[in-house]
Amino acid sequence: MAGQVSRGMLACATLIVGGGLVMAPFVFTARDADAVQPTAESLQDRFTRMTRDADAKGLAEPFKGVTADGTVVPDLFAIRSTGVSTAPVRNAAIAWLAALSPEQRQRTTFGVDDPEWRKWMNQHFYRRQGVSFDEMTPAQRDMAFALLRASLSARGLTLSRDIMRLNHTLAELNDNDFEQYGEWLYHITVMGTPSATEPWGWQIDGHHLIVNYFVLGDQVVMTPSFFGSEPVIATAGKYAGTQILQDEQAAGLAFMAALDATQRTRAIVRAGKSGNDNLGEAFKDNVVVPYEGLPASAMTPAQQEQLLGLVERFVGTLADGHAQVKMAEVRAHLNATHFSWKGGITPGAVFYYRIHSPVVLIEFDHQLPAGLRRLYPTREPRPDHVHVVIRTPNGNDYGKDLLRQHLAAHRHDVADRRTRPGVSLSALSPH
Repeated sequence: MAGQVSRGMLACATLIVGGGLVMAPFVFTARDADAVQPTAESLQDRFTRMTRDADAKGLAEPFKGVTADGTVVPDLFAIRSTGVSTAPVRNAAIAWLAALSPEQRQRTTFGVDDPEWRKWMNQHFYRRQGVSFDEMTPAQRDMAFALLRASLSARGLTLSRDIMRLNHTLAELNDNDFEQYGEWLYHITVMGTPSATEPWGWQIDGHHLIVNYFVLGDQVVMTPSFFGSEPVIATAGKYAGTQILQDEQAAGLAFMAALDATQRTRAIVRAGKSGNDNLGEAFKDNVVVPYEGLPASAMTPAQQEQLLGLVERFVGTLADGHAQVKMAEVRAHLNATHFSWKGGITPGAVFYYRIHSPVVLIEFDHQLPAGLRRLYPTREPRPDHVHVVIRTPNGNDYGKDLLRQHLAAHRHDVADRRTRPGVSLSALSPH
C-alpha cells in the first residue's frame, strides 16, 4: 500500500566502485521503517522537546534588545501622540476575542509583559500558544483576518496571506505533508487588554510568518517581524502563480547597481555566500550586530532616497499611516544608517543584504534548502528560499522601551492585564 513499507522490502543502494556506479540490493525491514519514519506521536513528542529546549535557551537572558556593540543607545524612543488612530486595530481585536469560546480566549490571552512575546520561531516544528487558524470556525477566521487587515497595509496583508498559501505549497511538495506544513498552521495570541490608553498587542506566529504588534495609545511598534517562504514561487499546485518578495529582491540588486565602484566595494562585506547570514531571527533578541558596509552619509542624495525607498518596501507592510510615522523615524537617523551586502550582484545570484540604523534593522537573505532539502541535496543557498527579518534595535522590539516608560510614569501594574473569560467585552476598552 502506498506510504507503507512491507517487511523485507527490497531496495537498492548506490555504491561508487572505481569510477562507476553500482546498484546494490539490501533488505529494508519494518523495524528500519519505524526508525526512519517516526510515528505521528513520536514526531509530536520530538517537536515538543525541541520547543522546550529552544525556549529554555532563547529566554535564558532577560530582554535587552539588538545593539551594535552590546550597549543600548538611550533616549531614541519617546511616548508621544502620532495622530494616527489605532481604533481600527483595537476594535478588530475586541471583535475577534468576542468570537472565541471562553476556553479559546483563555489560551490566547497573556499579560502585556508576558514572555509569550518572545516565544516565536520561524521553523515549523515549534509548538505555539494561542488559537490557530486551523481550529477557528469560518466566522472566527474572518475576524482574525480583519485584525490583520486593520493592522497591516494592503501590501502587508497580501504578503502575509501569500506566505500562508505557500506553506500549503510546501506541504504539496513534501508528498502532501499537511501535518507539518499548511495554510492554516498559524496562531494568534493577544497580550494585555485592547485599550485606547493602556499598552497591549497581538502576535501571529507560524512557519515563515511572524508579526509582533505592540500598541500604546496611537503608537505602534511592529517588530520583530519575519516574512519568508520556501519556495517563494508556486509553479504548480493549488496556489500556482503565487509569489513573494520578488520586488524586494530586485530592489536590492537595483540599489547595488546604483552605487559606483568605490561605494560598491565598501558595501560588499563578502563576495561569496555559502550559508545562511541572517542574524536577527528567532530568540536573537539580544544579538550584537556591528555596523558594516556603506554608510548613507557616503551616498549621494539620490542614492539616499533610493535607500529610503528600499526601507519602505519592508516598513510599508505596516498600515499606511503608522508606516509613515516609522519612515520619519528612519529618515531622522539616515546619516547613521549603513547598507551591507554579501554574495553575488548579478541577476540570479544568491545574496544577503542588511539595512541597519539605530532605529531599524532589516535583513534579506537567500537561505539554504530546508523544507525542500530532498529536492536540492547540494548545501547551497537558493533564491527560492528567502527569509526577511525586521527589528527595532536598542530595546524597542515588542515596544518594550515604550512599555518601560509607560510603567515607570504611571506606576501601576498592567503586566497581568489580560482578557479573561467572563469579562464583559464592552468593558475591554476605555473610551
